[in-house]
Amino acid sequence: MQLNIALLGGDGIGPEVLAQAVKCLKAIEETFNHQFTFTEAHVGAVAIAKTGKPLPEETIEICKASDAILFGAIGSLEYDNNPNAAIRPEQALFQLRKELGLFANIRPVKVFPDLVENSLLPKKVISGTDFVIYRELSSGIYFGEKSTSEDGTVASDLCKYSEGEISRIAHKAFKAAKKRKNKLTLVDKANVLETSRLWRKVVTEISKSYPEVELECLFVDNAVVKMTMNPSKFDVILTENMFGDIISSLGSVIIGSIGLLPSASIGNENAMFAPIHGSYPQAKGKNIANPVATIFSTVLLLQHFGLHEEARSVASAVNLSLRKGIFTTDILGGSKYGTDYVGDFIAGNIVDADENANINDENIGLGRSTII
Repeated sequence: MQLNIALLGGDGIGPEVLAQAVKCLKAIEETFNHQFTFTEAHVGAVAIAKTGKPLPEETIEICKASDAILFGAIGSLEYDNNPNAAIRPEQALFQLRKELGLFANIRPVKVFPDLVENSLLPKKVISGTDFVIYRELSSGIYFGEKSTSEDGTVASDLCKYSEGEISRIAHKAFKAAKKRKNKLTLVDKANVLETSRLWRKVVTEISKSYPEVELECLFVDNAVVKMTMNPSKFDVILTENMFGDIISSLGSVIIGSIGLLPSASIGNENAMFAPIHGSYPQAKGKNIANPVATIFSTVLLLQHFGLHEEARSVASAVNLSLRKGIFTTDILGGSKYGTDYVGDFIAGNIVDADENANINDENIGLGRSTII
């Protein structure tokens, strides 16, 4: 298969972890006789420094001309510490989602068997955890009208959703649930928010078209408690933009590190794959960032294009590294290994199906975390 892949390294540790993912894709390319063409583009703070814009037109065009986008991270302390900055790196991410129509963010959360002791939560609580979050990505409070009073003492952010915006991601989540355990949990705040009441109304109506799928509705505060106490009871979680952003971070606590969680952002025509962690500027250039989330994002990318054997090969290589204790210091009990070494090890152990037949590749169950 021939694929054109845009590489948006972004800020902080983004380019470092992205480089490890590219190593793995090149190993896939060689092992399975594919042809991947990589095109780099600027985004975020580095793009502001070069062009004055967080998302230059050239980057948008490169992304639109590509089959997929592999994204690193975005954000800079220079802007984080300046509340008055009119232009911010994160604006690029919001604009990119809008420009490419990326409305569904898919985040698998599954405990790695070899890291079950590394979670901050008890083993008996997290064992068997395997769920996927479907987060609406292109509307809600992050995209709503924003205002600040002239004297700077009052500010507002509008949270707005339409039935159509809810419906399109709800159908994707229900279809995913049908291929998993036939259970879907809607997370909202319908006792307080009008937008949440619309979510519950629309999703409940859509559920009638999926009678085999059990629908559960939870307020977000109750959902967070249940995720902490009994995460294995969840299968597919459907939620709005901000709630999805927040509960995804809880998923990182469950499995042991935010450096392990990948994501896919899907639209009708475009797809972007990225770790859920931030730019971690304090670690930039220190060779300590965990590349696994970005490497697992390539697994999602390969799955998206139907390259299931290739995806399993990358997943198996990651599991081998974890089983042998070859991981970075962010994981509880972390080792001495650096970003580059972990990336080299994983890329070097990507083999074809015959060779990895005996490798245990239990992890995030990507064959069931289907991207539809």
